[in-house]
Parts: sequence; C-alpha cells; structure tokens
Amino acid sequence: MKLEQGQIWKKGDEYLRIVEWARLSIEYKRMKDPLTKEGTLHKVTKKEFCRLLKGAELVVLEKPAEEAPVDDGPEEQPLI
Repeated sequence: MKLEQGQIWKKGDEYLRIVEWARLSIEYKRMKDPLTKEGTLHKVTKKEFCRLLKGAELVVLEKPAEEAPVDDGPEEQPLI
C-alpha cells in the first residue's frame, strides 16, 4: 500500500483523508462526508496511521468529465 497526500480511505461510516504526508508522520482529517470536507484534524506517525487503516478501503471520487474540444473541421494550410 502506497500512501499519498489527498487519498481518501473509508473505514466503517467514516472517511480519512491524508492532508499532509511527511517522512515520519501523517496529518489526516476524519470526516463523515468526503464531499463537504468538514471534519477533525489529527496528526499521527505513519505506523499508527497504517494500523488505523486496517480494514479500510481506498475511495476513488469521480471527477466531473471535462468537455471535449469542438472540432471545427480541417485546419486551413497557410499559403506560401
């Protein structure tokens, strides 16, 4: 398992989002709803955080689809 800043993990009815990832510590936010981003901030060692994640699953939030560029037809070639 590779921890990265911004990851959201679901454990039971709570979500844990990694706010700051450092060499020896993790700062995370414990939330009820990941979309509101409201919750309490906690700082623990990486070892403690990995123990906390036992049984949790990584959540992948879907981003809104970006609109494809409009194709106006073939581009005009410059006259030489």
